[in-house]
Amino acid sequence: MLNKRKILSYNPDLKELANELRKNMTLSEVLLWNELKQKRMLGFDFDRQRPIGNFIVDFYCKELCLAIEIDGDTHIFRYDYDEERQTTLEKMGVHFLRFDDIEVKKNISNVLRVIGDWIVINKPTPSPPLPRGRLSQEGI
Repeated sequence: MLNKRKILSYNPDLKELANELRKNMTLSEVLLWNELKQKRMLGFDFDRQRPIGNFIVDFYCKELCLAIEIDGDTHIFRYDYDEERQTTLEKMGVHFLRFDDIEVKKNISNVLRVIGDWIVINKPTPSPPLPRGRLSQEGI
């Protein structure tokens, strides 16, 4: 179970590239974004083309520490890079779901089911509220 949202730093030099990627999304990215935006996925907020560390992920939910990647034709030639990138981000606590470009285009309902199932299984557990009017022993 996930408990606390981590704040992940990013390379500010990637902001401009991320903005360009948002303006030039692939068809599969547009299709998935239309299903994730405005908290449509079980009420969770996703960002698109999100810089994390020295990388940019296709979609990211801070509350879940979940990155969603769509692998198109360009990823065939970048397998080693993608694997190293994912390993680096997983060490930072980021979880990954990966989908093929064709799967998003032809079977988006299954993609959404997989994402929804992952969220149900891994969603964060809210911290219990502190008792009202009580100070910790250190604060007395």
